[in-house]
Amino acid sequence: MSARRGRELPEDPLTRELVQQARAAAVSRRSVLAGAAGAAGLGALLAACGTGGTGGGATTGTGITPGTDVSDTEKLVRWANWTFYLDYDDDTRSRPTLEAFTEKTGIEAQYVEDIEDNDTFYGKVQSQLAQGQDIGFDIVTLTDWMTARLIRQGYVQELDHGNIPNLDNLVEGLRNVDFDPGRKKSVTWQSGYALIAWNTELVPEGLDAVSDLWKPEYKGRVEVLSEMRDTIGLIMLEQGVDISGDWGDDEFYAALEVVEEQIASGQIRQVRGNSYTEDLISGDAIAVMAWSGDIVALNFEADDKFAYKIVDSGVTLWSDNLMVPIGATHKENAELLIDHYYEPEVAAEVAAWVNFITPVEGAREAMEAIDPELMDNELIFPDSDTLAKAHVFRSLSPEEEEKYNGDFLSVIGA
Repeated sequence: MSARRGRELPEDPLTRELVQQARAAAVSRRSVLAGAAGAAGLGALLAACGTGGTGGGATTGTGITPGTDVSDTEKLVRWANWTFYLDYDDDTRSRPTLEAFTEKTGIEAQYVEDIEDNDTFYGKVQSQLAQGQDIGFDIVTLTDWMTARLIRQGYVQELDHGNIPNLDNLVEGLRNVDFDPGRKKSVTWQSGYALIAWNTELVPEGLDAVSDLWKPEYKGRVEVLSEMRDTIGLIMLEQGVDISGDWGDDEFYAALEVVEEQIASGQIRQVRGNSYTEDLISGDAIAVMAWSGDIVALNFEADDKFAYKIVDSGVTLWSDNLMVPIGATHKENAELLIDHYYEPEVAAEVAAWVNFITPVEGAREAMEAIDPELMDNELIFPDSDTLAKAHVFRSLSPEEEEKYNGDFLSVIGA
């Protein structure tokens, strides 16, 4: 294929080099599925995705004093993220977009894959956050509902949008969300789906529905996600519940009963966060609930051994967000890093690697310079058929969150 495809390379030399690197790598990251994305449909999808947190707005009332920013004297930023969630070059064992940021700004970026799931991470840092202490990270990446909780509790710092001019590239539908109007304390990192996936060598017949996970031949080799909204959401959808709409205890506990029964019977091997990918690789798990881009990432190393399905009953849709913790000491450096990732060319390279939905306007056009085929990838730029099957778990009140999440954690033994 032509390297330019009629699109000029960016003028900035670092960004131009980044695009050139991405062109060379992107072909091996292509998804096996594709569709034609429409800008209006994608905007509507992400707008819906931005309403899946806990209602109540961004009030704090905690009076916690933010950490002292030493960005002027200490050129460092520390970022906690999930696995398979940033571009990586196997040959050089480096992260090209992070290296480009450091070369451009002189700021060292320490990147740690420290998030297994939202609840586990929150449990590790909550006491420090409550005291306004530095948790060792200047940026954390958490899902809408946990983002809402941290904002409500006063555990994050307000962003200076003057340091993030590229925030103008945030898609319109995500600029005002119920848990953070005006995006004062969080910005979207990526969005994606929870769906079903399997090892094609061990499950050659494939899966067509969530309930296929409960087939007796898979007993003891099934895993579901420790994110309540994804596991319960997928089951509720198959039970005919509109998870974005008006539902209550009856619908929730009907789905939770399924999880409880499958754990008690030994059908479910484990309930996992990001580490379900390790069990797929080892073969300990052969059929799972999964996050969309992870399966593409696994196939990069496993010669397309894993398959996934956006089932007809529907999949859950979520967004993860970047925030600066209340005790962080490199706030301005963190804001400059956020700004870097809102450059369309940089966002496109990340999307080409992680295969999740990018929130950055212009990234689809920038993708043409990296790999034109990815412009029609349904995991990055969904088509209308995919959008129709994607559902956001409705906002929970603080009381509902405590009850439902607590009962889910009790059932899964967390």
